[in-house]
Amino acid sequence: MAMLEVKNLEVSYGMIRALKGVSFEINEGEIIALIGSNGAGKTTTLQTISGILKPKAGEVIFKGKEITKVPAHKIVAMGLAHVPEGRRVFSQLTVYQNLQMGAYTRKNSAEIAETLRDVYSHFPRLEERKNQDAGTLSGGEQQMLAMGRAMMSKPDLLLMDEPSMGLSPILVKEIFSIIQSLHDAGTTILLVEQNAKMALSIADRAYVLETGSIAMSGNARDMLEDEKIKTAYLGQ
Repeated sequence: MAMLEVKNLEVSYGMIRALKGVSFEINEGEIIALIGSNGAGKTTTLQTISGILKPKAGEVIFKGKEITKVPAHKIVAMGLAHVPEGRRVFSQLTVYQNLQMGAYTRKNSAEIAETLRDVYSHFPRLEERKNQDAGTLSGGEQQMLAMGRAMMSKPDLLLMDEPSMGLSPILVKEIFSIIQSLHDAGTTILLVEQNAKMALSIADRAYVLETGSIAMSGNARDMLEDEKIKTAYLGQ
């Protein structure tokens, strides 16, 4: 059974149909890349899965349970976390306070402390800056904080929206290395990423979203060599 099943999702903004029957699935332990041009519906897809948006039609099934109408905070408690586009850290709270906010659905303080140690092992810079206001961090550090905050809920499935946006090539490499290490530690990942080459290089499978519909899917390595994908998304 797939960890996540998305079935015939329809989402509209007024008269604009953002998603037109989107269907795909993610198996436990996979990294799935969702690629497509700006305005294709990638962010809308993630926001609908995580409960921020409610679809006009279709279903989202997570670990065998339909979550289409479940409130976003309850979806987090079920084991699905979302790292939003643009980081969205709480700029006037410290790094440590931001991380604690990520654990708000959990009750066991010993387990939360253990997860915090795990986050700091992935992101040593966050531990160095734990008492610093999040708004004073660099863009790369804020991205690490957004990822660390999502990890604090101890998710089984992590949705990531444009983690490399606005970062230097060196930081992009670092962020992708961390994504790989999170996956190696057992987290299943759905990755939306404008840098299609980097996304496909670490993904198991990929889906291409075009104007609200899935246009193509397949093995990520094969897609890296596909001429249509190269022309449209890899700048080759």
